[in-house]
Amino acid sequence: MGVRFDNVTMEEALARAIALLPEKRGAYVVTPNSEIVYEAMADESLRDLLNAADLVLPDGAGVVLGSKILKTPLKEKVAGVDFADRLLGHLAETGGSVYLLGGKPGIAELAGQKMREKHPDLTICGMADGYFRDEGPVVEAIQQDAPDVLFVCLGAPKQERFMARHQKELPVGLMAGLGGSLDSFAGTVKRAPKWMIRLNLEWFYRLLKEPWRFKRMLRLPKFLWAVVCRRMRGA
Repeated sequence: MGVRFDNVTMEEALARAIALLPEKRGAYVVTPNSEIVYEAMADESLRDLLNAADLVLPDGAGVVLGSKILKTPLKEKVAGVDFADRLLGHLAETGGSVYLLGGKPGIAELAGQKMREKHPDLTICGMADGYFRDEGPVVEAIQQDAPDVLFVCLGAPKQERFMARHQKELPVGLMAGLGGSLDSFAGTVKRAPKWMIRLNLEWFYRLLKEPWRFKRMLRLPKFLWAVVCRRMRGA
């Protein structure tokens, strides 16, 4: 549907991410789900940002299902929050550092506390909430702290635009656009039970917990219908 995903497992995605860290060139990872892909279908600038990423991970069962319908099956869903947690584990083991950017005031601090509880040796070199108007001071702070990994949790497409715009200014090993992942780490937004995740029903759990998301989630059936139409046309 115009977005070029990397066909990787979680282990393969992690290996590719780790290989990028020593380069310190501001490589960035995006984690589009079906909602973001649906938006990118109509927004060429967003589509270009996604396709320019060093790693494009399928963050959602809808994307994986769509790939199967189009006869170009992806190996598996690689959820951004799980990918991020695995990356934190690597940083803790190797002495690397992470900077947390995004969320409401106080969320990054709470997320950082939970991260350290799980990964005691993790170095969090800095953090800032996502409620800023001037990007300059944020960029300067990240430059000064020089993290190995930067989690950019500003929501799409703001986070993708931020990463692409400042890629050359930020000498970090890897930037990862992770949407609301800091809320998940902080525990302010609960993830679905593991059995629902295994059955690809995490979206349904979010809808039950946050019914106001119904209008936004209508993009999922719209995306799948567009995929089916593409398949019927043989494109």
